[in-house]
Amino acid sequence: MKRFLSGDEAFAEGVRLAKPQVISAYPITPQTVVVERLSEMVEEGSLKAEYVHVESEHSALSCAMGASATGARTFTATSSQGLLYMAEVLTYAAGGRFPIVMMNANRATALPWNIYGDQRDSLALLDHGWIQAYAENNQEALDLALMAYAVAEDPAVLTPFMVNLDGFALTHTYETVDVPAEEDADAFLPPYQATNCFDFEHPKNIGYSAGPDYNRYFKYYEHRDMLGAFEAIDRVEARFADCFGRAYTGPVEAVSCDDAEVVLVTLGSVAGLARESVARLREQGKRVGLLRIRYMRPFPAKLIAEALAGAAAVGVLEKDISFGAEGTVFTNVNSALQQAGCTTPTFNFIGGLGGDDITSAQMDAMFDALLDSVGERGRDDAAAGRSCDDASTGQGAGLGRVSFLGIDFPVASQSACGDDCEEGAR
Repeated sequence: MKRFLSGDEAFAEGVRLAKPQVISAYPITPQTVVVERLSEMVEEGSLKAEYVHVESEHSALSCAMGASATGARTFTATSSQGLLYMAEVLTYAAGGRFPIVMMNANRATALPWNIYGDQRDSLALLDHGWIQAYAENNQEALDLALMAYAVAEDPAVLTPFMVNLDGFALTHTYETVDVPAEEDADAFLPPYQATNCFDFEHPKNIGYSAGPDYNRYFKYYEHRDMLGAFEAIDRVEARFADCFGRAYTGPVEAVSCDDAEVVLVTLGSVAGLARESVARLREQGKRVGLLRIRYMRPFPAKLIAEALAGAAAVGVLEKDISFGAEGTVFTNVNSALQQAGCTTPTFNFIGGLGGDDITSAQMDAMFDALLDSVGERGRDDAAAGRSCDDASTGQGAGLGRVSFLGIDFPVASQSACGDDCEEGAR
């Protein structure tokens, strides 16, 4: 059924179709609408679940973890400072292998206090053991709500899953969304058959301690099974396409990358704007491409390196900054290229902080800055001249090139944002 829904409402519909048995809720802007809609569904009877209104975000995830330990399918949601308040419990849920699904409405973190959307909250917690996916639009948000359970509950994965929606850009923006029929959703996602749960007939230790002799084994298996989510994602997306006719592209989506001279990497809703820019610049004869990262964990390093292998320059646009270093996505992309022996120059664009608008003109200018960095060499000559032993064309020329949109854009040659940035900050 086609419906006109905000991102929050679309995600709530996806959760309803997934039929969680326990929902632990604590409202925080711009996530609140999700748990409000779910409370209405429980009240009217369209969703049969225990709805627990807790006193904090820390309690919301603690409640979800306890419910998961009983074998229940669980859901919670949060944003920004609420996600940071949950941070302690994130590692408990991941280490305990509880396949909780959580929606995070990406929002700036304080101070200054700000309720608008950037991605510093979730990207700051990449190392906490959760699968992390980023939706581009409201349809993908609904679909990820269903697919997240199928991936997280896969017996070879058993890892909690965080679905990220850009605050306000998606959560409060309305689009036409195809809501699947309940019987089709049931066929795609059967009831959860828990194995990692309390069992009075066959008692097991849950919430254990492990000293130096054994701790490394738990961490090894946690890492191994997170990487195993790649195969689960492929299986789940293939089944999803068969059931609903909508196909997704796995952990990354490459747009016009095959012959691209330069490629811009990004994630979340801003990929839609980049997609429009690619189409427009292609019409002008500029060979530009877009690589959208859909999953930041597990990190698809090999797929990223393969998609960027032919580019003469790569830009990473992100709504995040790791203060004193560079953007977190930029760090991960550079690692992927380095592991593959690829010496492509890379540039980091920081935008959208605190909900700041990223414009079409800025998007086009980023592509032009990348093209200008290539100069007269051209894509083919630049690619032919690179090798993993050629330090003169290596990443050293590109690492540290961090540009804040609206402050020192386009790219500066210095390793930090320099005098212009300092003046803008003042």
